[in-house]
Amino acid sequence: MTEALLSGTPTVKTERIGPVGRIRLDRPAKLNAVDLEMAEGIARVLDAWREDPEVTLLLLDSTSARAFCSGGDLRALSDLIREDGPEAGVRKITRVYRVMRQIAAYPKTIVSLLDGIAMGGGIGLGGHVSYRVVTERSVLAMPETGIGITPDAGGSWILSRMPGFSGLRLALLGERMTGAQAVQNGFADYLLPSESLPDLVAQIATQSVPEILDALAQPVPLAPEHSVEACYNAPDLAQVLHNLDAEGSDAARQDHEALSRLCPFSLQVTWAAWHRARTLASLDDAFVQETTLVSNLMHRPDFLEGVRAKLIDKDNTPRWQPATLDEVNPEEVALCFQRL
Repeated sequence: MTEALLSGTPTVKTERIGPVGRIRLDRPAKLNAVDLEMAEGIARVLDAWREDPEVTLLLLDSTSARAFCSGGDLRALSDLIREDGPEAGVRKITRVYRVMRQIAAYPKTIVSLLDGIAMGGGIGLGGHVSYRVVTERSVLAMPETGIGITPDAGGSWILSRMPGFSGLRLALLGERMTGAQAVQNGFADYLLPSESLPDLVAQIATQSVPEILDALAQPVPLAPEHSVEACYNAPDLAQVLHNLDAEGSDAARQDHEALSRLCPFSLQVTWAAWHRARTLASLDDAFVQETTLVSNLMHRPDFLEGVRAKLIDKDNTPRWQPATLDEVNPEEVALCFQRL
């Protein structure tokens, strides 16, 4: 039996399927980019179902096969900052983070279906729940260094828990992952064929979640070490670039070229943030650090410039300030870890 439930926002649809409360992101024209309206719509539903004894399990997914959630609504956020200043942007994104932390700490089991694109804020919504499902259509990433900020939405916690220096490499490069790679890297738990998702939704109200997922899941081999991962075992980014040059392979050259295109200041902040995140005790601590970093970075020009180059003008030629890693002031990087 399916029972509709109004969530109070046009970007979130909800329904009841027996004991299962289903939350569906429904902003397909924006690839479900999360804004404050969507986040607080989710929060209202979570509040309603928290104490409801008839709801024992939550399912979080999308109405569109193209995207679970492509990230934050960066264009709207940059418009807000241009009109009302960075503090307005900080207030808004902090409220969105609060909802992500609410999802992560929710007392009832949540299953997220990260089918299609799940990047940045999409990881914040669906990447910290009880069971995270991906498919062959899934594309996951934390691409923040390409827009002048740093991995956020709890992504730094997952990246810092990956083995070796693989998480550092992904944090810096923002490289895209397939569904299988997401499972290998700790961003998801189960890889299912997309055609099995209707079966999962139909069975989840009457069967054990682990049993259903185990029955439908495809095997995922252990992640092989990336050929240039050892190059990131270095005291600083300058040495990483030197290591990549010395390694000399096509993969090393591609990494070097990618790093040269990304925001230098963001790279230095992300380098420091990843190493600090490894010492943090909890996901909540990671959110606190990320909130501080993003709040500071929004007061710099690189975020607006990154969004302009990537999403507005789409010329992909951002003018970073400063323009090179060598010009980044370490003292300014350190200040980003202090609350405003």
